[in-house]
Amino acid sequence: MSEATSPKEQETLVQDTTATPASPPVAPAPVASRGNGLAVLALLVGAAGAAAGGWGLWQLQSVEERDRLHAEQLESIRGQAQTLDQGNQALNTRLQALPSADELESRRRQLAQLQGDQQLLNQRLETVLGASRQDWRLAEAEHLLRLASLRLSALQDINSATALVQASDEILRDQDDPAAFAAREQVARSLEALRATVDPDRTGLFLQLGALREQVAQLNAQAPTFDGEGGVLNELAASNGAEQQWWQRWLETLSQYFRLDFNADRNIRPMLAGQALTQVRLALSLALEQAQWAALHGQTQVYNQALQQARDVLDAHFDLDNPNSRALRTRIDELAERPIEVKAPDLSQTLNAVQAYIESKQSARAQFDDEAQAEQALDVEDARP
Repeated sequence: MSEATSPKEQETLVQDTTATPASPPVAPAPVASRGNGLAVLALLVGAAGAAAGGWGLWQLQSVEERDRLHAEQLESIRGQAQTLDQGNQALNTRLQALPSADELESRRRQLAQLQGDQQLLNQRLETVLGASRQDWRLAEAEHLLRLASLRLSALQDINSATALVQASDEILRDQDDPAAFAAREQVARSLEALRATVDPDRTGLFLQLGALREQVAQLNAQAPTFDGEGGVLNELAASNGAEQQWWQRWLETLSQYFRLDFNADRNIRPMLAGQALTQVRLALSLALEQAQWAALHGQTQVYNQALQQARDVLDAHFDLDNPNSRALRTRIDELAERPIEVKAPDLSQTLNAVQAYIESKQSARAQFDDEAQAEQALDVEDARP
């Protein structure tokens, strides 16, 4: 009876037989155990075959996936190659459109000339703008000096004129030009002359005269009185030792309105009342108002005439024994002594010096512009082929 064994078992059996020839023979295994071994062996062989088939299938799928990826990469490379070919064609077209070496040299010269012209134009523009700004500032300095001279001649305003001249000097200083030395010297002289000039307080004087006008509106005439008023009646009543009778009281009241004095040694002014008093107050107020105007404008003659007119009205219509009238007259005399006009310095020489500096600066700039234009024309002639 033959047995189906695997090659491995046969080889093991041969090795055992060769190695131990003297070993006793092994008793044969039972038939049932050999059948189970064959079944297990068959299962192992089937499992190995299934595993080999699965591995082969997986390898086949991996190959197909790599082929698909290679195909996509190949397609992408073809597209990139087409794009590169198109770019090369466009580059060739552009290279063919490029100018020649002579044309490039001609364009380079034109570009260099254009850049030079542009730089010259920028310099010219900066010069013009700077010159215009300087001209404006110098014109402002001249205008400030004119305004200061006008303030001195019209209003005699020392403080305003000093501030204007100081501003003009600052403008000349900002020029930082040695040629402005003569003009600044005249400006400095004018400044020192203005600072040494006494500036009267015209505003304060105006307000003081206004306060006097308010006192005029409250000024009243004082009723004349007589020395020994009621002396006879009082003596009569004292001698009789009795009170005054009705006719005595009536006579005393009537004596307050009129009195006959045969021994008068001075003139007695009549009392002002009603419209007459209003007219006198108005005349005095107008005289003081005229003095106010003269004080503001520095008109000494008009100021003195107005205050003299106010004194005349006050002396003619009001009694100086009245405390209000006497105080007003004293105050008018004090204000009449106040100076309102000053001798302002002359700024004409300073203005002429600044004008001469401006003219010299403009002439120098015009000459420089002519030279620059001539040089530019020569450069253009030299740049032509």
